[in-house]
Formats: sequence, C-alpha cells, structure tokens
Amino acid sequence: MSRIGKNPIALTDKVTVAVADGQVTVKGPKGTLTHKLPGTITARLEGKLVLVERKGDDRVARSLHGLTRTLLQNMVLGVEKGFRKDLEIRGVGYRAAVKGKQLVLSLGYSHPIEFDIPEGITVTVADNVRLAIEGPDKHLVGQTAASIRAYKKPEPYKGKGVRYVGEYVIQKQGKTV
Repeated sequence: MSRIGKNPIALTDKVTVAVADGQVTVKGPKGTLTHKLPGTITARLEGKLVLVERKGDDRVARSLHGLTRTLLQNMVLGVEKGFRKDLEIRGVGYRAAVKGKQLVLSLGYSHPIEFDIPEGITVTVADNVRLAIEGPDKHLVGQTAASIRAYKKPEPYKGKGVRYVGEYVIQKQGKTV
C-alpha cells in the first residue's frame, strides 16, 4: 500500500468535492478544479474525507495511487487558500507591467515581450520589478512562473534577469586585467 496514497484528504467547510464518472470536481472560494482519474484509481467520499484507492496491485496502479492523492490534495488546498510564486527582476532598465490580460516585460531586448496571462491566473506587479503570480492550480502557477523566468534567466556575471524571490545565483569572478 502506498504510504501517501492511503492517507485520507481532509475537507473543510469551505470546500466541496464531487466524484462522478471517474472525475473529481473540487469547488471552493478560489475557484473550481476538475481532475480525471486514471482507470486503475478510484476516489470516494466519506463524510469530510476523500479516500483514494486503487483497483489492482500492479506497478502502474501503485505508482498512480500516491500521485493521484497528492494531485487531489493540491486541488483542495488550491481552491481553499490558493498558490503563489514571487519573482523579481534585476537589471538596469528591466521592468514589468500588466496591461489587460498581458504581462509586458522589458528585459533588455530590442522589443518588449508580451506574455499572455493564462485563464485562472492573476499577476500583480509591484515597484515595476516584483511579480506575484497567484491561482488555485499549483501546476499552472508554477508553469507560468517558469515561463516568465525563461525569458531572461539570471546570468552568472552581474546577476541580471528574472529570478524567484530568495533564489541565490552564484556569481563568477569575471576577467581580471
């Protein structure tokens, strides 16, 4: 039995879960998320607990058991509290601004970069250099932050670029004359 998969998922009063036709729908104050269960995994509701079980004992079923339980746990946490990633931009003249459903980044290229903000994600910019990416879907929040960071990763000589708040970039010495 999977150590993670056998643990029940506790629900609060703010969150409701519906299981029907191999699909789990989680509703809460931050939004609604759905997840299609793999064929070897089932979920059932017991009062204020969600139990994830597997039908067989083969390798694929065992590997999907803990994964599915973790995905459902993240959905419950996401619709209740939400997830957040913070980014910061370092560099002279580097800045960001939100215009409608687009994030406009000036990162030292000859043109500004226009990033379309995905549905369900909110991006706020503070001081033109601090970005906060928030939403109920943990995967989508992390992927959006990684996509924005990929436009200009921190370079090792001056540390210019987009980085996560608290990320440490090892700086190289550079040439000496």
